[in-house]
Amino acid sequence: MDVAKEKQDIENQTKGKYTMSIENGNVETSSNNKSRMMIFLIGLNVLLSAFGNTGGPLMSRLYFRKGGNREWLSAFLETAGFPILLIPMYLSYRNRRRHNPSAPFFLSTRKVFLACVVLGVLTGVDDYLYAYGLSFLPASTSALLISTQLGFTAFFAFLVVRQKFTSFSLNAVALLTVGAVILGLHASSDRPSGESNADYYKGFFLTLGCAALYGLILPLIELTYKKANQEITYSLVVEMQLVMGGFATLFCAIGMIFAKDFQAIPDEAKSFELGEVRYYVVLVWCAIFWQFFFLGAVGVIFCVHTLLAGILIAGFIPITEVLSVIFFHEKFGSDKGVALILSLWGLASYSYGDYFAAKQKKKEVALRAQILEEYTRN
Repeated sequence: MDVAKEKQDIENQTKGKYTMSIENGNVETSSNNKSRMMIFLIGLNVLLSAFGNTGGPLMSRLYFRKGGNREWLSAFLETAGFPILLIPMYLSYRNRRRHNPSAPFFLSTRKVFLACVVLGVLTGVDDYLYAYGLSFLPASTSALLISTQLGFTAFFAFLVVRQKFTSFSLNAVALLTVGAVILGLHASSDRPSGESNADYYKGFFLTLGCAALYGLILPLIELTYKKANQEITYSLVVEMQLVMGGFATLFCAIGMIFAKDFQAIPDEAKSFELGEVRYYVVLVWCAIFWQFFFLGAVGVIFCVHTLLAGILIAGFIPITEVLSVIFFHEKFGSDKGVALILSLWGLASYSYGDYFAAKQKKKEVALRAQILEEYTRN
């Protein structure tokens, strides 16, 4: 065995193209400080995902339940909170200026910027599909349908970034898909009063389309990281989300202009069941929660990989389900119960598979290091 080659192989596992390397979904850093920072970032983005995945759908559904009926406005709010990202961007800029007085405020190259523009427009389309679908569906049903996004993410991740599958991940995808089919076959028991079957199924398939499109967007974001030809830092990730959010919001704003939503807002606020002031409070919190969702998603992709971002979206569905029943008093029949169990089963399957793979990789690296040490002594 070539000791030099073996040593080089092990070194390659702790070094990468990025400041914080991403290799097959496992973050490996070259120092304890970077390791602690990565753990912090993972925890932060999982927390953002938790708030976004639960708060965003509930606030959007609250808007529709209490008298809101502007789909383009609801879609607009899903990314309208992007200016919030200027705060961490400015703090990062000040920190960079301490070490380099000539450091620029914006980090992205033209190539990355253009990619984010395209991703932003796709996100805007996805926002509209989601908002339109949610206007016809209970929040609990919409949440369960969105869980199928994991299947689409897995499929597109395999095609776009060559994400490897295991029996555990395939099992998770299959279980979530079956759950969505069960919901589709029991539409009559879940349809809100006064809503036709046609409207229900319209919401059903629009929401599925939303899940499919976002399942494509997530691996495209990871592909952008890989093809950027520049150092990918968390500061750049936040900047990319700012650009994507800005263009998604612009796309929806154009839709609002054609639908005359801006003119309708004052009248809608006056007729809102919770009152005019609370109408605007709901809009603001919609924007904040959805921004948490998107920032958490791109952050998880940066820190780990695309499939985990999809898993988190599916994983927080049980919380959304419970909150929907508590706050909106939505029906929770046996069909939703079965779909929820399948969702939890799928999440558990993937989580165990990911844990098992990480444990095996850790053992493999330790064994190789031991072999190298023995050969070095000899």
